[in-house]
Amino acid sequence: MIGPEILLVVTNLPDRASAERVAASLVTEGVAACVNVLAECTSIYHWQGKLEHASEVPLLIKTTRAAYPRLESALRKLHPYEVPEIIALPVTAGLPEYLNWVAQETQARDRT
Repeated sequence: MIGPEILLVVTNLPDRASAERVAASLVTEGVAACVNVLAECTSIYHWQGKLEHASEVPLLIKTTRAAYPRLESALRKLHPYEVPEIIALPVTAGLPEYLNWVAQETQARDRT
């Protein structure tokens, strides 16, 4: 791949308010170029021996592999779950101008 390696990171938050708070913080900190706050969904999973049904708000986070360690650290601190879902998927193709913008927005620099 030519240029920066872009990642799409997926996580879920328990409600819209916390999802928007986390999304804004990730963009403000410069660890994400853009975060999509999606519509509420239902997640079904086993946790601590019980079948759970939870309403959650998914986030789609655009970042780079270089910024991922900072993003994961920030997300772990901001996330209310004991074990948050944090899944990073490689972006194998995309509009070059958009991918370059993601890279520029997530470069480590002073954000003040």
